[in-house]
Amino acid sequence: MSQAEQTIKVQGEAILSVRPDQLSITLGVKTENQTVQQAQTENADAIQAIIHSLMSLGIPGDQIQTVVYQIDPQYDYVDGTQVFRAHLVTHLLEITVNDLTLAGTIIDQAVANGANSISGTQFTLANTSGATLQALDQAMNDAYQKAQAISRTLSVSLNPLPVWVREVPVNEAGVVRPLALFDATQQTSIQPGLIDIKAVVEVLFKYG
Repeated sequence: MSQAEQTIKVQGEAILSVRPDQLSITLGVKTENQTVQQAQTENADAIQAIIHSLMSLGIPGDQIQTVVYQIDPQYDYVDGTQVFRAHLVTHLLEITVNDLTLAGTIIDQAVANGANSISGTQFTLANTSGATLQALDQAMNDAYQKAQAISRTLSVSLNPLPVWVREVPVNEAGVVRPLALFDATQQTSIQPGLIDIKAVVEVLFKYG
């Protein structure tokens, strides 16, 4: 029997659910005006008010970053004809903090100071290396258990030392499962939930 016929290739998977320790919120202001200068001025005033209010919460300026700034003409269609309506100025900020309890407060404070666009709330890990290594360890164990099950079915002896191991790239570094609750009559409540860190490996074992 050839060496190729004396091997078992399996795929091991693991998902590690961990609590996030970092929060990123993307929010900002969209303003429309027929003159681009006026739209920019109104937008800039609102953004400055938002930044000032966020810094009053103790958020450092270097944790508030512009991620989108664009100016787009807006048109209406009248009797099939495109008619210019206004200039739309969009300015979005990304706020990153380690205090997850600030999530709802950041949104409420920003909205109170002129924010009219909340485009994303993401809970992450500041450092995923530890969780990733733990998930890989579990994925390797899963692969070994599968190879053992196959070898028992074949009534052969499995060599526990792999011939080779390959980590399979995972499309997402982690699957975020936050829970966000919005109530216009109360403070915004956002619960971070858990983050799923996934690891996948391909492993080749020999048997005799």
